[in-house]
Amino acid sequence: MVQAYNFLASWQLFPEKSHYEDGLLPKSGIYRLEASESAKTLRIFHNKVLPDNTSLAAEYSVLADGEKNTPPDTALGDAVEVFIPDGLNLDIRFYRGEQIHLQVHHEILPNGYLQLTQKGIRQDGTAYTNQEIYHKQLSVLPYSASVSGAVIRPTKEGIIKHKALTAMEEQTNMQLEQIRKQIELLALQAQEIKKRKDLSLMIYEAKLAFKPQIGQTYYLYERNDGSHLLSLVAPKEWGKSGPFKQFLAAVQLLADHTWKEL
Repeated sequence: MVQAYNFLASWQLFPEKSHYEDGLLPKSGIYRLEASESAKTLRIFHNKVLPDNTSLAAEYSVLADGEKNTPPDTALGDAVEVFIPDGLNLDIRFYRGEQIHLQVHHEILPNGYLQLTQKGIRQDGTAYTNQEIYHKQLSVLPYSASVSGAVIRPTKEGIIKHKALTAMEEQTNMQLEQIRKQIELLALQAQEIKKRKDLSLMIYEAKLAFKPQIGQTYYLYERNDGSHLLSLVAPKEWGKSGPFKQFLAAVQLLADHTWKEL
């Protein structure tokens, strides 16, 4: 159980860093691991709030002795075993019969975050993987979080870290959102440039009986033989029948000698 020391904390969910294949991704959550006084039992508390503001809570205890044990509550499985190979990994496996029904792998990442990977089996027999990322919850409450809990006294260091973590999250999320919008804008600009390029290639392959002028509006037609014709004459000026198969677009020559559709 000494190796589980790094996991014994209250952890706060990063929804934007998490990924679900089964169920709804929570918009917030707290995951807490505690050890009994005998240091043989792990207590797990898992609370989360879904996008529709529904709150879900789970609490269970497991013996961390590396052996299969019958849990007090068999809702998650008929048997459970816990492996703690080192101070960075902790594995909880729930069995139904001889098959692993749910595996919850805990890993402390290099940045200090907790990665919780849940691998389970749906009712239809298909497998799924849900992954949640947590950071340590810094408690700065000047009172106990429960009736039986010890008094929590805020420290200057804890308050500073909490404020710094909050500011860091707000700033990085804002910067990531700005980058996302820039990427979307660049993608739209790239699509527009490609559209102008394709149109320009079509026009420069068309029959031209005059020298186009920058800023002037022209009309692009497809002829009966599949070739293209650029004309100063608008479709309505041809009358009921014109010397073309169909009208394609009104276009304008830009200063960079590309064409845009009006």
